[in-house]
Amino acid sequence: MKVKDAMHKGAKWVGPETPISQVAKMMKDLDIGALPVGKDDRLIGMVTDRDITCRGFTDSADPSKLTAEKVMTKGIVYCTADEDIEDAIRLMEAKKIRRLPVIDDKKRMVGMLSLGDVSYAVARNLSGEVITAVSAHHS
Repeated sequence: MKVKDAMHKGAKWVGPETPISQVAKMMKDLDIGALPVGKDDRLIGMVTDRDITCRGFTDSADPSKLTAEKVMTKGIVYCTADEDIEDAIRLMEAKKIRRLPVIDDKKRMVGMLSLGDVSYAVARNLSGEVITAVSAHHS
């Protein structure tokens, strides 16, 4: 099975200057836990609900002035739409990540692959492996 057969199509993203209040509202409205951050037509990071909570409210900065770029996890791990889903799963396991942006052959983001998508698309033992790997305590 290919990633494109399991992913959520048409994922949203935000710019680095987007206020975290707007990012949080988008997450709530879309019922998602992460949004990729793009700049100059490239993905540069990912903002998760945990990033907003841990970086947005625990540092001494005023949360009303924070942007996606200030709280995002820098760098981005992604997979391609035509990649075998097993390869994407191994990447999720190795990097201990729950969501992967999916790009096409023109390097355009075309979707997101989440643990939930994986659990519906592959055999129970394989989805159990990835869930166990990414849920393991980070050392």
